[in-house]
Parts: sequence; C-alpha cells; structure tokens
Amino acid sequence: MKRRLFLSALLAASMAQAAEPLRSGTFSPARVAPEIAQQAADGRDFRLSRLRGKVVVLEFGFTHCQAICPASLALLAQARQKLGANADRLQVLFISVDPERDTPARLKDYLARFDKSFIGLTGTPEQMAAIRKDYGITATKVPTGPDSYQMGHSSYLYFIDKKGMLRALMPFGRPADEIVHDVNVLYAE
Repeated sequence: MKRRLFLSALLAASMAQAAEPLRSGTFSPARVAPEIAQQAADGRDFRLSRLRGKVVVLEFGFTHCQAICPASLALLAQARQKLGANADRLQVLFISVDPERDTPARLKDYLARFDKSFIGLTGTPEQMAAIRKDYGITATKVPTGPDSYQMGHSSYLYFIDKKGMLRALMPFGRPADEIVHDVNVLYAE
C-alpha cells in the first residue's frame, strides 16, 4: 500500500511539473522554427536545425544599442549562470538587425563580453531582412545625427524547444528567473 501511494505521489508530482505553464506568451499551436542557415560571426557555417536537443533563445539586436540589447544579453547571461551545471541546455542566438555596422568580428567581440557561448549572426542586409521577415521582426533606422543612427526594432526573446518548434515569445525586461523557468520547462518536455 505504501509503495502504491509513493508511486502515485511521484507520478502526480511528475505530471504537475510537466504541466507547468511557460511564463512567456506561447505560440498555439507551436510551429517549426524557420531555418536559419548562414555563416556565424565566428566564421563557422551555422544551421539552426543543428541545435536540436537544446532550448534555443533568439534575440534580435545590434551592437551599437545603448540600452535594450545589452540589458537582454545580460539577462540571458545571468540565466545561463543560474542554470549552473545545466547551462548547456540553453543556446543563445543573437541575430543582428544592423548588418551594415555589425561585422562578424565586431559581433563576436561584443557577445564575448556577455557569454562566450552566445552565437552571433550577421550577413548581407538581404539575408538579415529575410530572417527578420521569417520571425516577424521589424527594424528601422532612426537618424540621430548627420552621420549616425540607431535601430528601432522589435524586442522579444523567441524560445525554440529541443525539437525545433517555435514555442514562446517573451517581451523585453522579464527577469532571468523567468527565462530559466521557461528553459527548464521546455527542456523537460
């Protein structure tokens, strides 16, 4: 009898954990994340589909950003730290919305300030526009002077599960603990 109660309690706890909702907004139904295939900032050929088995978080941004992009990258780095021994469950992919200024070398150096595991992607304006279109990201040059500009762009984190399905969208500014929560929920599925 005790064994049966123990097994029932264990099963109920397992089901409760699996049924825990994501803190992000969810895509319902989930859909296959659009493939991204091009050269990464470190010079290696990159394919999003090669990251199956990990939870991937996409962030769109640019290296000249003064507030939002560095804050998001800092939260993602903090989330990886909080995952501790399970940090390899999460792969962060930073996709440039400013390919004119974000050279591979600049992007690689910029991301290394946050976490050396982060992968950066930049390319031609046409390549980057195609990726933004696939993910519904807007990006606009905002002049700040005669020879300078900033980029106005959508600020969401996209969560892709271990099977390559686009599952959730988290708005800017959510705490690292919520990122960790959603990574753990998606990884446990």
